[in-house]
Parts: sequence; structure tokens; C-alpha cells
Amino acid sequence: MSTATTSSSTATAPGTRPRVGLKTPVVYAAAALLTLLLFLRPTPADVSTTFQFGTAAEWFTIPNASVPALLTISLLTVVMAAAAVWAFLLVRQRRRPPVWLHVVVGVAVVLAFLTYAGAGKTSVIPMVSLLAGALALSVPLVFGALSGVICERSGIINIAIEGQLLFGAFAAAVAASAAGSGYVGLVAAPLAGALVGAALAWFAVSFRVNQIIVGVVLNTLIIGLTGFLFATVLSDNRALWNTRMPLPRIRIPVLAEIPVLGPVLFNQTVLIYLMYVIVVVLQIMLFRSRWGLRTRAVGEHPKAADTVGIKVNTRRVWNTILGGAVAGLGGAFFTVGSGLAFGREMSAGNGFIALAAMILGKWNPWGAVLAALLFGFSKNLGNVLSTIGSGVPSELLLMLPYIITIFAVAGFVGRVRPPAAEGIPYTKS
Repeated sequence: MSTATTSSSTATAPGTRPRVGLKTPVVYAAAALLTLLLFLRPTPADVSTTFQFGTAAEWFTIPNASVPALLTISLLTVVMAAAAVWAFLLVRQRRRPPVWLHVVVGVAVVLAFLTYAGAGKTSVIPMVSLLAGALALSVPLVFGALSGVICERSGIINIAIEGQLLFGAFAAAVAASAAGSGYVGLVAAPLAGALVGAALAWFAVSFRVNQIIVGVVLNTLIIGLTGFLFATVLSDNRALWNTRMPLPRIRIPVLAEIPVLGPVLFNQTVLIYLMYVIVVVLQIMLFRSRWGLRTRAVGEHPKAADTVGIKVNTRRVWNTILGGAVAGLGGAFFTVGSGLAFGREMSAGNGFIALAAMILGKWNPWGAVLAALLFGFSKNLGNVLSTIGSGVPSELLLMLPYIITIFAVAGFVGRVRPPAAEGIPYTKS
């Protein structure tokens, strides 16, 4: 049998619907069952949970909502079970469950967990602080994930995101301290990240070195270099090289007064506003511009791109430098963005979590951002529950980001396919 015949036999016939697996309804059902066993059964019938939604700086104050814990968790469990049944019926019809159904189930699981954690407690669950902290913790992850999207869509595996974040944080702290302005640090951070990106591109494109190995080596190099400079130069003269130079918050009139979301989204530093702009611009540029079309062509089929006149290696080099600059900008959050001085290895593995967010988002800017926000929310959820004195074991709180990620990957993402030419050096024939 010929290759063409084999390919045509395995392809989906025209007019037929693609096969849809049972993974999503099974995950929904598992979420309902775990909520029933872990949250519903241990909850007493006569306790309540209080949620705080408002602040004093909004158009109007939303009063605290006190809900009966057992009834609320029961209703949320029914919602998850109903979603599982509906998803199963859709799968039987070879239809995929809609994205909004994933959101409903995810929100139901989080609300059930919060209701259980706050049941019978005198302290309230501050929803605005929970969301604001989640956004803050997501900032370096968003920049790092976008950096990975730019590089890997071009065919270069960027394992060096961790080093780019750390070097960006270092450069931002030093430049801001020396100049006495956090905005100078904000300019220095992407330059430092671009420098690491240039080193990655040089070894990966010019010398065709294994890109994963180069990325790991660059991470180790940056950790060692910044650690050495921190222990010598920065520690010897902290007043000059490593003082706190926070970026001021910029409150956007009217928008910042929107209940709940206003204080979270529109009372931030310029770094977070830049993040909003970069996310939107990159999504448009990657899928609605000539640059994006050529970038995706270089990452998917470089030989075909070369035949139509696209300079494959040149584009890979510049895109890797651009990706490094974006990651370096995210590194500025650790210092000038948070009002902190530089500390040894303060990126704390966020570059690798950003890589996971990029993969979870299927190499798409919007998907990568949503995955990064999921990581940030799960991290801050543990912090908030610890603050209010929840009875949830601290070990479980530390596991939350990874538990949520496992469920997300298992149920909502499915198979992911990286760019076809990712990590493969291109030699012009």
C-alpha cells in the first residue's frame, strides 16, 4: 500500500466529526467526587463562610456575603456533576465541551474549596486581595511564557527563561539603584534579558549546539554570575548598587473604581500595564501580521520558508533576542516591580514554571497567559488561606499549584503539539 493511500485512510473522512475522548467528562466527574469526599462530608451543617468583595475606593461597596457552607458546597457539587453529564452527552455526539464549561467547573471547584477552608472561621476570605496577589505572582510567569512563545514559535527552545528573569532582576536593581529611579531599572531589565537571548541564539544558530543544553548552561552561568556579584559588589556597597527603588502605582481614574476588578487591574505599576499591552500586541502580531506568519513558518517548516526568501536563521536570532528581552522585563518585577532589593536566586524557579505555562497554553499567547494566571492564583490561594488561619494542612497548600496544573493538563488541554522544527538547527542547502 502506498504512503498516500495509508495517509488518506487514517485521515478523517470529509463530512464526519472528529473523534472526541471521554477525558473531559471523567475529569469533571472526578472533580465532583473529590469535592463530595474532601469538602462536603467534613463540613458541619451549622457553619457559614464569609466572602469579602469590596474595598473603600470603589463606586459602591459590596457588602460581605455570608453563605451556609454545607449548602453552598452541595450546590457546587451538583453543578460539577451536571457538567460531567452534559460533557458526556456532548462526547456521545462527537462534540467537544465548550470552553466556558471548563471555566464553570474550575470556578466551582475553587469556590467549593474556599467555602470549605473558610467554614466556621471568624475571618473573612478577601477576594480582592486574593485576585490582586494572584495577578502579582503571575507577572514574571506571563512575561516568561510569552518569551517562550516567541522563541519556540521560531524553532528555538528557550530553557534559559530562568536565567533571563534572574539577570533582568539583577540589572533592574543595579541600574535603578545607581540612577535613583525605578524607571531606569525598567529599561535595563530587557537589555539584560536580550543579552542572555543573544548568547542562546549565538550558540544555537551559529554553532548548532543542543539548545536544551545551552539553556541549562546559561541558567547555571547567570545564577553563578549574579550570586558572585551579589556577594561582592552589591553587598560591599548596598546604598549605591542595591537599594529599593519601587515603581510607583498608577491609578487609572474611573476604571480603578469598578467593584472587585478595578482595584485588581487598574491600580498597578507601569510594568503590569506594559504586560497588558504586550499580551494583546503579541497575539495580534503572531496571527495577524507578516512578521507572525514568517515566524510561524520558520518554526514549522524552515526549508519551505527559505525557498520563498525568508532568512530562517536571521529571523531565529532576532526573535530569540526579542524573547530574551520580554523575559528580562518580567525579571524586573522581582526588584523594581515589587519594591525589593536584589537577592540571590530570587527568580526561584519561575522560569521553569513559565515554560510549563507556555506548554499548557499550547504555544499561544492567550493560552500561555491564562496558564500563568492559573499558576499565580494557585500560589496566592495558599498564601491567603494561611493568613486567615484555615485548617487546611500546610502541605496541601504547597501542593495546590501542582494539583491544579495536573487537573488542567489531564482534563482541559489534551494533546499538545510543539512547532514541528522546534530545537532543530537549520542549515541552508
